[in-house]
Formats: sequence, structure tokens, C-alpha cells
Amino acid sequence: MTGKYAKPKKSFGSIMLRIVIVAAILLAVAAAVLYFVGIRYVSSTAGNGLSVRFFGIVDKNGAPSRGVIRYSNGMTAKYDASTGRLEYSNGDVYEGALKDMLKNGEGTLTHKNGDVYTGWFQNDVFEGAGKYVYSGGDVYEGAYRDGKENGTGTLTCADGSSYTGSFKDGKLDGTGTFTYSDGTVYTGSFVADMREGQGEIVFSNGDRYVGEFKGDVREGVGTYYWANGEKYEGEFRGNLMNGKGVYTFPGGRVYDGYFENGVIVRTDGAAAETQLPETGDATGN
Repeated sequence: MTGKYAKPKKSFGSIMLRIVIVAAILLAVAAAVLYFVGIRYVSSTAGNGLSVRFFGIVDKNGAPSRGVIRYSNGMTAKYDASTGRLEYSNGDVYEGALKDMLKNGEGTLTHKNGDVYTGWFQNDVFEGAGKYVYSGGDVYEGAYRDGKENGTGTLTCADGSSYTGSFKDGKLDGTGTFTYSDGTVYTGSFVADMREGQGEIVFSNGDRYVGEFKGDVREGVGTYYWANGEKYEGEFRGNLMNGKGVYTFPGGRVYDGYFENGVIVRTDGAAAETQLPETGDATGN
């Protein structure tokens, strides 16, 4: 022996305990520093199930001021309260009111493709009155619900056509008036973007049809008025006179009988000799 006692060896457990304690102290210090400078981690969940996490600087009231927002749908956004802008990872930009880090209230969303929506939001979706301007020139202005056109609105298309009336889930649905680019006007019922039910169409050439539609064509019972004074009352199928009907000629002569694909069917089996005018315009309306 040298006359000195040997130092006892430190156990692995005691070393790990010290490391854990030091790490905990460092984490506490880092958290305190972050808290002192106003950096926070904030999370919330909207009524529609979308969860949001914010990491960044908050103001004295604890509201997000500048940082990054991460959404449960995979989207992220940079937020700066001084400019009121949200810059999304997909290239979209929002300027307007926020609540719980979601678009809530009035604002403007500019999509990367050039589309622009200005109006009201609720829990990050279009809700209430709004105006959507498509990059191709079409414009919708009216009511929104659950992010889609729902209720009364007006759609003005770049080709000159327009529609004013009811919408359902982004489609023409209900009662409305559609004006075609050639001046033809349809007023009546729509279902899922198609004319369906009762309606009236006034063609640009002066002709007029009042009656039933099915699958966007004249189908069922209706009356067709030609601009030259001729008239047909009866059954239609595929936009043409088909079935039982009454045809009145300009001079007052009347034919009461059957028609097939727009042509009179002679009951004696002979071919019809009377040439009848076509119904509708060149677009097949």
C-alpha cells in the first residue's frame, strides 16, 4: 500500500442520474428563456375537427404574433400579425381575421393559381357572403356554406353567359335564370347543374318553349312557340316533338295526332309530307 486510500469508483447509475439532472436543469433554463422572450407552443382544435399547432412569438395577451402554424391536414403556414398575412406552404396567401389560428371572420384568400376569394370564413372554410374570382375570368358572388356555393348567388362566366338563382354544394340547383352567351334565356328549375322540372326558355331567334325538362333537355309535356306564329302543344322527348300533340300552322290549320322525332306520323302509314320547322337553336337548347 502507498499509504493513501483508493478513491471509490462511481457507479454507472449515479453518472446517469447526474446527466439527467443537468439535462433537466438545462431544459428548464431554455424553457424559461423562451418564455421570457415570448416564444410559446399553442394548440387548438376547431369544431370541424381540424387541429392547429403554433410555435413562435406571442403578444402580451398570449395571442400568436409571429411564427409557424401546422395543421392536422399536413398544411403549414407562416404567420406575421404585423402584416396580418398567412403564407401557406402550397403558395396560397390569406389576409384577414383569425380566431384560434384559423380563418374566422372577413378576409381575402389568394390562391397560387390566381383565384381570389373575398368574404367570410368560419373555421377555415368559406361561410356566409363571399365573392370568388377565378383566374379564367368566371366570377361567383353570393352565399357559401361549408366551403361551397350554397344558397342564392350569381355566376358570371368569361364566355358572356350568366346565372342568377339557387346553388347547392357548388352546383346550379333550385330555381334560377341562365342567360346563354347567344342571348337565349332559360328560367326555371335546376338539379345538379341541369335543367330539370318546369321551365321556360326564350331563344335568341324569338322562339319560346314552356314546359317540362329532364336531364337538361325538353322532355315531357310542353308548348313550343315559333317566332313565325306556329305552335305545338304536346309531348317532347330528347328536345323533339315525340308522342301525342297538337300542331297549329300560321294560317290556322290544326293537326291533332302523333309525332316522332319532330315529324308528323300519318295514321294511314304513309310518310308525312308536311315539313315542320326545327325546335331550339343551333346549340340544341
